[in-house]
Amino acid sequence: MTNDSAFLRACRGLGVPHTPVWFMRQAGRSLPEYRKIREGVGMLESCRRPDLVTEITLQPVRRHGVDAAILFSDIVVPLAAAGIDLDIVAGTGPVVAEPIRTAADVQRLRPLEPGDVSYVAEAVRLLVPELGATPLIGFAGAPFTLASYLVEGGPSRTYLKTKALMYGDPQLWHTLCGRLADITLAFLRVQVEAGVSAVQLFDSWAGALSEADYREYVLPHSARVLAGLADAGVPRIHFGVGTAVLLRAMGEAGADVVGVDWRTPLDRAAGIVGPDRSLQGNLDPAVLFAPWGVVEREARRVISEGRAARGHVFNLGHGVLPETDPDVLTRLVELIHSVSP
Repeated sequence: MTNDSAFLRACRGLGVPHTPVWFMRQAGRSLPEYRKIREGVGMLESCRRPDLVTEITLQPVRRHGVDAAILFSDIVVPLAAAGIDLDIVAGTGPVVAEPIRTAADVQRLRPLEPGDVSYVAEAVRLLVPELGATPLIGFAGAPFTLASYLVEGGPSRTYLKTKALMYGDPQLWHTLCGRLADITLAFLRVQVEAGVSAVQLFDSWAGALSEADYREYVLPHSARVLAGLADAGVPRIHFGVGTAVLLRAMGEAGADVVGVDWRTPLDRAAGIVGPDRSLQGNLDPAVLFAPWGVVEREARRVISEGRAARGHVFNLGHGVLPETDPDVLTRLVELIHSVSP
């Protein structure tokens, strides 16, 4: 029922009735109804309750009329399910109780079984009939980004501990990322088998690397995840932040759609990733705080530049900022739908 949606057609490089649009971090943060339903409920607990996941995933679709829903979850959900003691601390992000630094630490990371995340599959099964013709995007964190959280023990600006392990013990690094690739692939397969229409692999922090390091230490593991979904019949999106120098390599990892942050014009990105990939992006989230005339001008520019790609899914260049006025997002969706593809 979703196969003829503008979103899936754009992902596959087919003609579309309008440029499809959804927003990263659209499920909540800026929505008052999201903040209300999350009152007193921790992030991990929210992700483990199918009723909450369903309602939160639907909220931005109802309010904004976006062309795709993205499952409400977090990239560390499968890590917690695989035995890592962590919590998502408000205002900080994921915090790992015992960071992974040694071979013995890596051994603590067990394979993910489908039953470990049965609540995710249940949420997807609840959502698909509710969404009807609107596609549902499943997602997971890529091995490098997950490894950075595990090694650093939480968010980092410098990735010093991560890079020290990567350079200092490449064998252990590849063992860790190999395990994380298995966990990520298992997590995405659970979502696909439950009924998602597309998947996105978030390598949020890969932009901390040079292209040479990305190719040596990261690309093989992300490629293995994406290749493991080649027979799944759903489009695969690959996204990172600050990845201008990595776009060619990220395209080679095997996704059908490459997400581009706001720093690189889409027409330039199209020339880098080549004619056999669609693009997703890439309005600067901060533009949404400017006067409407500026928002409209920049959105039209993104749409125009996106025409250089095989297919274009409009999105922000990163996530919706919490202070964003939801009415601006709704108005932006209406504008994008009204502009001819």
